[in-house]
Amino acid sequence: MKHKLLIIILVISSLLIAQKKPFTIEELYKIKSVSSQVISPSGDKVAFVVSIPNLQKVKTSTSIYLMNSDGSALRQLTSNDYSCYSPIWSKDGKGIYFNSTRNGSDQVYYLRLDGGEAEQITNYLLGVSSPKISNDGKNLLFGALVYPECGADEECNTKISSSTETGPIQAYLADSLFIRHWNEYETGRYSHVMLFNRESKQVIDLTPGHFNSPTFAPGGSSNYSLSPDEKEAAFDSKRVEDPENSTNSDIWTVNIDGTGLKNITSKNEGADNDPKYSPDGKYIAYLTQTTPTYESDRIRLALYDRKKGESKILTESIDNWVNEFSWSKDSKAIYFTVQEKGYLPLHRINIADMKIEKLIENVAISSFDISPNNDFAVFTYTYTHKPVEIARFNFATKEMKDLTHFNKEFTDSIEVRPSEKVWVKGADGTPVHVFIVKPYNFDPNKKYPVVINVHGGPQMQWMDSFRGDWQIYPGSGYVVVYPNPHGSTGYGQKYTAAISNDWDGKVYEDIMKVTDYIETLPYVDKNKIGAMGWSYGGYFMNLIQGKTKRYKCLASMMGIYDLRQFKEDTEELWFSNWDLGRKDYQKMSPSEYDANFSTPTLIIAGKKDYRVTYLHSIRYFTVLQNKGIDSRLIVFKNDGHWPNNLRSMPLYYNAHLEWFHKYLGGLPAPWDSKKMVRNLKGIYKN
Repeated sequence: MKHKLLIIILVISSLLIAQKKPFTIEELYKIKSVSSQVISPSGDKVAFVVSIPNLQKVKTSTSIYLMNSDGSALRQLTSNDYSCYSPIWSKDGKGIYFNSTRNGSDQVYYLRLDGGEAEQITNYLLGVSSPKISNDGKNLLFGALVYPECGADEECNTKISSSTETGPIQAYLADSLFIRHWNEYETGRYSHVMLFNRESKQVIDLTPGHFNSPTFAPGGSSNYSLSPDEKEAAFDSKRVEDPENSTNSDIWTVNIDGTGLKNITSKNEGADNDPKYSPDGKYIAYLTQTTPTYESDRIRLALYDRKKGESKILTESIDNWVNEFSWSKDSKAIYFTVQEKGYLPLHRINIADMKIEKLIENVAISSFDISPNNDFAVFTYTYTHKPVEIARFNFATKEMKDLTHFNKEFTDSIEVRPSEKVWVKGADGTPVHVFIVKPYNFDPNKKYPVVINVHGGPQMQWMDSFRGDWQIYPGSGYVVVYPNPHGSTGYGQKYTAAISNDWDGKVYEDIMKVTDYIETLPYVDKNKIGAMGWSYGGYFMNLIQGKTKRYKCLASMMGIYDLRQFKEDTEELWFSNWDLGRKDYQKMSPSEYDANFSTPTLIIAGKKDYRVTYLHSIRYFTVLQNKGIDSRLIVFKNDGHWPNNLRSMPLYYNAHLEWFHKYLGGLPAPWDSKKMVRNLKGIYKN
């Protein structure tokens, strides 16, 4: 009887799935994103941000929402007419501070929960980034881009910016590196930490000088904090000669009047980042790497005792990277996530006995907050088959439940495919973790084309988490395979370190053996296997172009073609010096194998990509064209290493579908990429 009931349930489930629509590019931009969840001081409410994309308008609206900490009483606090984000609770829990662009520039506002209009707190012409509010609400710490000679002076900064942007001289002048970083040329501005006093209305530059404080990060950084007694601020900053060759950022402290600057991690020549004071003010926790110039050294959690002036590492027993961390409200513990086998599980370390406990397993936790009584966590998470939502985890009962359901209607009507996990014996017999997503309306009796996606980094991990690539291609009839070969994080530091100076070795063998395994699957058409990759993954596509002919087509995004060129024109030289440190590194270069090129290739690059310059893609495309090999080049003229999600990524997906359809079968792309380039918005209109 039980078996019959199970069969009936499976049949009904398959019928329900069959009724769902396939996942398309347009569907991706109907998904709502939730983030920035923060628990109120009393623990009974949660404020968070909801972002809603609009593909037709090429615009995303962000609004702040409020709910009880059990998920009930959901309500929207701010309008969709302007962007509102980064909510921060007032100490008394009666209101929320937040950032908004409602008056044109990025400023801080305060909204009382008992009603009324939001009050504008700051009016700083340069904009207010990532604010941190003091306990009494009188002081506000924030980041801003300034010219060091101007400091916090708004008029001076504005005057220089205006003359630089509109003046007759159109050139960049440099006497040292960096010349440019990620997607911008250096123009003499640096990120500085500012202190705004609400009573005096004064802004003080706490980190003057020709340094980025906090340390540079793509998209900006919020790695600074205010001490609980509000007498001191901590931040990270790289203040060394030849910063392009060094990873040596340090944790610095400074009094809130700008005096008493102190480097508290000067003994470590690796990277120290993201300082956070304990609520009782006794400690500063931070992330640390101990190997100089090695940006992929294991990231550890460290603790600085302010009274003793000493630091110690807390997570030496964990052989993976610490990701995010947060203090408990009573200062007795630190909660943190770790990159581990395709997930980001939550851990806790007790300060008294240094005991580490894993609290939540097998979940890719994006961000989290801990309740005041340390009895539950609220966090954002995804799975391959589940767009992001906010969940609550009770530490006593181990119960996890979703608090938000913004994408339930979407997943009820659109088939979002899960991933299966397998382990394949790779180089040296080491198991390689592989994720497989089967196509829409999967029929085990049919054979399907395959797309293998090799990740960038190369030191990172693919996760069991939602991503457009994992759904758009299966929605068009492809099996998608994404492995974590040697060099991936989450499988021990030895596994991660194995790729340095060996870009074409173990990882190549891993991918070949993964492909061997995929070819044995009964539902796979082994004559229709393609591959794609981004950044290092793009390099890898260019490498296998010259080393094997087993793939029907390739797609290379932001990929390196010539390693010598890369070492000479990339900006963060510490990376290439470490990972390509061997004397004969050029033997790993795809350009060395151009005589063997034969596979049709789609190439995508960003003109403002200064990590891997687009000239690599042009050179590669030129070689393929001169050899008569079918190839297509797309250069995003306003993008860097990461194309704009709404403006550029729809073309990225569509171009891939066109290329895969041409060589692997599958469904046709929804649009014509050539027309998209000419009239991007018009293509989206039905």
